[in-house]
Amino acid sequence: MMFFKWSMCLPLFLCVQLVAFGQTNPQAVYAANIHSVRFHVAGDQASLPVYKLNSADKLELHFDDMDANIKSYYYTFQLCDYNWQPVNMSTFDFIKGFTQQRISIYRMSSLSFTRYTHYQASIPDANCMPSKSGNYLLKVFLNGDTSTTVFTRAMLVLNPKTTVSAQMLQPFTPNVFRTHQRIRFSVNIDGLNAFNANQQIKVKVLQNFRWDNAMNNIPPTFIRGNTLEYNNENSFVFAGGKEWRWLDLRSMRLLSDRIEKAENTATTFNFFMKPDVDRNSQKYVYYQDMNGLYQVLTYESINPYWQADYATVNFTFLPPNAAEYANKDLYIFGQLTDYTCNENSKMVYNTERGLYQGKLFLKQGYYSYSYQLVDKKDATQKIELEGNYWETENNYTILIYYKGFADQSDQLIGISSLSTRTDRPGFSF
Repeated sequence: MMFFKWSMCLPLFLCVQLVAFGQTNPQAVYAANIHSVRFHVAGDQASLPVYKLNSADKLELHFDDMDANIKSYYYTFQLCDYNWQPVNMSTFDFIKGFTQQRISIYRMSSLSFTRYTHYQASIPDANCMPSKSGNYLLKVFLNGDTSTTVFTRAMLVLNPKTTVSAQMLQPFTPNVFRTHQRIRFSVNIDGLNAFNANQQIKVKVLQNFRWDNAMNNIPPTFIRGNTLEYNNENSFVFAGGKEWRWLDLRSMRLLSDRIEKAENTATTFNFFMKPDVDRNSQKYVYYQDMNGLYQVLTYESINPYWQADYATVNFTFLPPNAAEYANKDLYIFGQLTDYTCNENSKMVYNTERGLYQGKLFLKQGYYSYSYQLVDKKDATQKIELEGNYWETENNYTILIYYKGFADQSDQLIGISSLSTRTDRPGFSF
């Protein structure tokens, strides 16, 4: 084992050039009949699906089939590199046991107008387990045929070999001083055979569990002995955003504060949200939110997974001066849309009323969401219509990967979580 006895400072311009956003999103739904996919640590809907290698940890998978019949769904794992590209390895090299596992637990919906079949699984199963640490793509497919994949989800398999110390700082750079958050952290690699830490150690930072704007491909600023320090003023700087908007659908009988009216029939629920506006010019106010996540919950049933109902929720957005955004499309954004901008989440501008309208078919629960503008000619150009404030409460997750010279894949050796606020003030800044 080689210990580093020297320190290195990377040129500032190099760090700036290497700042990159991870553009690969492992979360996707390919079948229109699949709704409300939930994948998380057992008993905690507001968590990343992290499984500690060779432990008794369990993850929960839930999803609804709106065809409301019984099908043969299976799942398997695909080992990926740190940037979610499939690794060229045999499945027998990273799966212990069977390479496919049937989802045998299902139940028809009850106490709800909407008919669906709820499927669930406890992962990993004793007969199908990951044998290496790293990024895994959970693939769910029909009838044992992987070409009929209906959705995918990210799964993190951790083999802890390092410790991470992190904190959030207000940037010094004038143009982002009041709007962004900088994450500074150090990684202790004592015990690792890391002869070339710049190449063998990779880090990825997530904001609020999002993969669409994750930052990676940034080398350490300093290497001191067995400690890697990531402390560059221009690295891991995220837009702070604002506390997320909310929607409470836990009851179908009592309208929550964000719902303006309901137009229900004997078999369906239709809710109309109060109009939302561009919040860029509004002052920042703290309130507790779910940072873009949602949870399946009800007030009026015992088990929300198969007893909760569905509703068509109509969203309305009032643009400034009631004018359509030029050369841009508007989307509803958050975990409720898998952080993707597609036809399902796209809003349509109503020229007569001077506003945008959109709708989503949602299961009962508590949702947080936002709006995002996307350039029609360049989909990578996105603008969130909330405003950015460095004081905003956000959750950051730091992932540490290691790849030895003889390894074929990136090992996940460390995870650290950081909340930017612990004081919970409840007043304006």
